[in-house]
Amino acid sequence: MTPSTAPQRSANKPRPDRRGPADFGAWFLVLPALIPILVLSVAPLAYGIGLAFTDAQSGRTSATQWIGLLNFRDLAEDSLFWESFRIGLVWAVGVTVPQFLLALGLALLLNQDLRLRWLARALAIIPWAMPEVVVGIMWRLIYQPDAGILNETLRDLHLASGHDWLTDLGTALPAVIVVGVWAGMPQTTVALLAGLQNTPRELHEAAAVDGAGAWRRFRTVTWPALRPVALAITALNFIWNFNSFALVYVLTSGGPGGRTRLPMLFAYEEAFRYGQYGYAAAMGCAMVGVIALVLAVRLAGRLRGGEQR
Repeated sequence: MTPSTAPQRSANKPRPDRRGPADFGAWFLVLPALIPILVLSVAPLAYGIGLAFTDAQSGRTSATQWIGLLNFRDLAEDSLFWESFRIGLVWAVGVTVPQFLLALGLALLLNQDLRLRWLARALAIIPWAMPEVVVGIMWRLIYQPDAGILNETLRDLHLASGHDWLTDLGTALPAVIVVGVWAGMPQTTVALLAGLQNTPRELHEAAAVDGAGAWRRFRTVTWPALRPVALAITALNFIWNFNSFALVYVLTSGGPGGRTRLPMLFAYEEAFRYGQYGYAAAMGCAMVGVIALVLAVRLAGRLRGGEQR
């Protein structure tokens, strides 16, 4: 054997499997994080999907039967559900868009070198720290027709004598949208403010030296850096708003006349008021499908943006 052939023979030998106890230990480290996700998220989701294909009802003495796509067929023909679905989309878009625009303006303001900026930032996130039930009760008092702050202010300004904002068919949904925008704006502001602070200040200074005005600096420097954060928080806000329940339930319980009955409220009524668990589960599957579609569009946009880079 020559020295030149020895390395070749050793290189042809199969390499030993280097995976050892450390790799299995890594799996054991991941398990504590996976178990709560599987138990609290994946398992209920799978159970709900399976329930949608049954005739499960409350108070039944007979066994639950597998009925296939019958619930989904009834759902496709249910005009009340599609009306609630339309209201849910109007609500989600009507809250998400103003929420983002107002939060963007507030984030730009809080990003400036202002006096007492720390206090302004603390006050801006107060609605985020309040539970939705408390927010709903507070705004019910504001909208109260006889002694509410809003109607009292309008009377003092001689603009109106009093209006029941939450029971009027024409103002109930806009009034609830205002509350949704106010309650959800702080979290959007925090996300956008974090994105603004990650934008290098040198880029703004260089653009200002080149003679760029405030709008041009925002369009060419701020927005390109902020765009990924803006798209992410907007997609999340749409999902959260479409799945809203507690805030609208406290304010109007879906009334008047179903004008604020969001899909989640509709499913809640079918399940816990009328006992139609299988039918309510089918509604939940439809809403999960909408969320999956939004996430797919979001992911496709991210992948397309990565390919363009």
